[in-house]
Amino acid sequence: MLIDRRQIFGTALGLGAAAITGPSSQAGAAAMTYEEAAGIVRAPLRSTPRNRELVRFASLAANSHNTQPWTFTAAADRIVIAPDFTRRCAVVDPDDHHLFVSLGCAAENLVLAASMLGLKANAVAEGDEIVIDLEAAPSSRSPLAEAITVRQSSRTIYDGKPVSPETLRLLESACREPGVSTIMISDRAGIADVADYVVQGNSAQMRDKAFMDELRRWLRFSEADAMARMDGLFSRCSGNPALPAWIARPLLGFFLTEEGENKKYREQIVSSAGVVVLASDASDKAHWIAVGRACQRFGLQATALGLKYAFVNQPVEVAAVRSQFAAVMGLGERRPDIIMRFGTGPALPNSLRRAPEQVMREAS
Repeated sequence: MLIDRRQIFGTALGLGAAAITGPSSQAGAAAMTYEEAAGIVRAPLRSTPRNRELVRFASLAANSHNTQPWTFTAAADRIVIAPDFTRRCAVVDPDDHHLFVSLGCAAENLVLAASMLGLKANAVAEGDEIVIDLEAAPSSRSPLAEAITVRQSSRTIYDGKPVSPETLRLLESACREPGVSTIMISDRAGIADVADYVVQGNSAQMRDKAFMDELRRWLRFSEADAMARMDGLFSRCSGNPALPAWIARPLLGFFLTEEGENKKYREQIVSSAGVVVLASDASDKAHWIAVGRACQRFGLQATALGLKYAFVNQPVEVAAVRSQFAAVMGLGERRPDIIMRFGTGPALPNSLRRAPEQVMREAS
């Protein structure tokens, strides 16, 4: 699917006229593919404009349904990340738990990106916001920072092969965050048990009309739809074919079935090398943000090690299943926050992000 270059550059990516009048634009007549748009969104970090670039990299973080539920207020030496409640998922995330986890993911990306630009970023959760103060420091690059542009949630079958003990150690180490516990599961029986709870949670969600209606609002079936909105769950990013929305939406109930989805999730989970569960010491916004930072580092570390990963949060999202899952995990009264599977698998198309100009606010 080809989209007019002016549409992508001028509205979605927020670039100026100079970006669309170069030799490759052929006076605006050229067209852009989805992959080209994703390449611009995930271009290497540039030094200027500094705050725009930091926000661009922060926005590449994992987030629920790719709703991108954040705003950034940038000043000379401070960037504040705040929730955008107009993009919350009230059904699947009624207490905004995953929304604040998403903010924590964005904060971790920003901290890592800042280090590449010669900045030390100190992030502190204050109420609904994350305040990040910036100060000059020696520039440093790390495998996690380098992985920001290529990290993706890969919802597909992995090769089923185990990973080395050293790899498990590095993945677990990446999750270390005050107030956050990590449970690493790599034995086949334990992975199969997680699959049982994911299937149980998925069945409950697919029988919930409100959940399905909310999910449909964030589905992007075609490249044109995905590129026009620059958010949401694009079908090809989940290993499904792209179709015009007018064809896909009426047929959704035929190919998105409880039985089919349960079979898919079970196969995907048992093909994984392992599953990691993150849980916090307390169920409040500051701890959810901390879980998000640990979650993002896990994804970046997995990527840096050549692994793929994907979220399987159904047992966390369905309250009745969550209490059972917490008991099996030995968490007592603590809430399991995030569940991710990991392993070796193929790359899928990268998801898109809105332009920094669409999520940035001026400091008062």
